[in-house]
Amino acid sequence: MYGKIEFDRHPAATEGSIIAMAPMRRVAAETYDQAFSVCDMPPLRLIADTFGAELEAGFAAIRRELDVPIGFPEPVLAAAAEAAQRGPTLPPGAPDDVLDRTDLALLTIDPPGSTDLDQAFAAETTDRGYRVWYAIADVASFVSPGDALDTEARSRGVTLYSPDMRASLHPEILNESAGSLLPDTVKPAVLWQIDLDHDGNQIDAHARRAMVQSRQRLSYRQAQERIDAGDDDPSLQLLKVIGELRLKLESERGAISLQLPAQEITQLPNGDYELHYDTTMPVESWNAQISLLTGMAAGQIMTEAGHGLLRTLPPLNQGTVDQVRRAARALEVDWPKGESYADRVRRLDPNIGPEAALLVRAARSFRGAGYDAFSDGKIPEQPLHGAIAAIYANVTAPLRRVCDRFANEIILAHCADRPAPEWALEALDDLPGIMGTSRQRDRSLERATVDFAEAVALQCRIGETFDGVVLSHRRKGSSIQLRDPAVLAAISEKPDVGEAIRLTLDGVDAAARTVDFRIADAV
Repeated sequence: MYGKIEFDRHPAATEGSIIAMAPMRRVAAETYDQAFSVCDMPPLRLIADTFGAELEAGFAAIRRELDVPIGFPEPVLAAAAEAAQRGPTLPPGAPDDVLDRTDLALLTIDPPGSTDLDQAFAAETTDRGYRVWYAIADVASFVSPGDALDTEARSRGVTLYSPDMRASLHPEILNESAGSLLPDTVKPAVLWQIDLDHDGNQIDAHARRAMVQSRQRLSYRQAQERIDAGDDDPSLQLLKVIGELRLKLESERGAISLQLPAQEITQLPNGDYELHYDTTMPVESWNAQISLLTGMAAGQIMTEAGHGLLRTLPPLNQGTVDQVRRAARALEVDWPKGESYADRVRRLDPNIGPEAALLVRAARSFRGAGYDAFSDGKIPEQPLHGAIAAIYANVTAPLRRVCDRFANEIILAHCADRPAPEWALEALDDLPGIMGTSRQRDRSLERATVDFAEAVALQCRIGETFDGVVLSHRRKGSSIQLRDPAVLAAISEKPDVGEAIRLTLDGVDAAARTVDFRIADAV
């Protein structure tokens, strides 16, 4: 009935934990019944006729609690309509040499049904190796500094997702129409050209404003099937080649990538909801590597320019690495002599209880992710994203993340050998606070929504017992992963981390988003 569910290979899609790849996505129903599987954990199905009204009332209450904006003020809608009707214009201080690159056979790869398309991709071979073309929606061509759209986007920070709706960064007429890289439409873009050698190393990168036209809109499933079938589209063929080369380089430079399970709630076409673990396919990793490549190039360019906004995360220190190694010994997880930290945690299997527990321990070792603004050549003392093991910046999702619009403008100016516009530089001091606040609200919304859905689904199962494994100890108890259904639970006791246990559900308070489990007996 439910199909098989796969753990997410890149859990930090929202950049909340380990390796930052792409903006958060919501997987549509098509992936459930067809996805190849690394675990058989079924999702929780919440039938609309039974739970729909309660769920939607609860989701609305959570949005009110977290001040998630609903709709847009009339002046913002009017400004968006005017910008869409007017069409793209150059922002203040921008050079007027906009390229016509509608000849590029760009394509987009996104979750099914997506219409807010930030990125379009093409690739070709060269004498030196490969050339990547990456077109990013040029939101600054529609949003003027200081106008109602700009002010509203700064107040929101990011697009926020609930299972039954989303609070977009900009009104729909921009996010899903005028500013989106929809197929068969000519749109303004920040067009990256990134040259790689035969091993996938970056040789050169620069960005220019251009008019582009995407030729194809593919879902992850469609792209994967075409690549697997040997489709002759050169960009699809090279996406796999370049993606795998970049994954190899990622491993060689010591980047940390963890296969943590990621919970999501999705509304199905019939109105039912499912709480499940996110599915993924190889093409998503390859596609994410293109975004990551661009973000690393952007970070390099901004440090050369002497001003910008970096996405930073302190690297792990040796003491933390030693703690994780000790945890591995305590959990009896084999760690071959000489194998690096990055290589060992990359191989951890979330389907094996002790290894899942060690994954959680490794993930908790990363602390201090943030945004660091700099100017006048004063590069942050710690400029790296420690999990990526490189300097990195957010530039590839301006329809869904406000900071990218300003970062791209600084990059465009530097690539054109011009001073960055004042309106972009003036925003730098405020952007770390804006992004920090919006990211926190995003995480709170996601966690509260999942907690609520779990409580609603379990309120008719009080008294039942469930199998689980102890993932970690908390200040007041332990975190438990149930094997079926896909629920993370908390208990007040502290069994050994990695231990398989049975739990009894004693009570549920859906309004408070809490479930009360206790240990039944050891397995």
